[in-house]
Amino acid sequence: MNPVLQAICRLLDSGGIAYRRVQHEPTRTSEDSARARGEELRTGGKALLMKADDEFCLFVVPADRRADSAAIRRELAVRKLRFATADELAAETGLVPGSVPPFGRPVLPFRLYVDAAVTENERIAFNAGSLTESIIMSAADYLAAASPERVFGFSKLAADD
Repeated sequence: MNPVLQAICRLLDSGGIAYRRVQHEPTRTSEDSARARGEELRTGGKALLMKADDEFCLFVVPADRRADSAAIRRELAVRKLRFATADELAAETGLVPGSVPPFGRPVLPFRLYVDAAVTENERIAFNAGSLTESIIMSAADYLAAASPERVFGFSKLAADD
């Protein structure tokens, strides 16, 4: 079991939180992951590592949405915001794009922010430290376990581009 998946399972198990592990073929996109899990695209929790001014933070949006950088900058009062590069992601987490789970501390060493649209879903499904292992759980339990620093609206439907 990969160390990130192990840390997530330990966190969930210690809280008595129900979840389902799913092994599947490697998935590189949210659409592929949704198909492999048998879930709707919007159920997917897309974890985005971004640098807000001088600090890396994790932002989680439903997989059918994209981050609204202006909304994040406004809410967090940051001047500069950008996505981490694949090299920065690897250096900060040891993970590849698409495998980052929607957990900050204690699983990953980042402040965690969750988009309000995540709360509209009954479940959340996400890749758990690899491209071949996912976890599916209740969105309410996820929010309780993940303890985001803040939940606020910072996404747009991907189709709104």
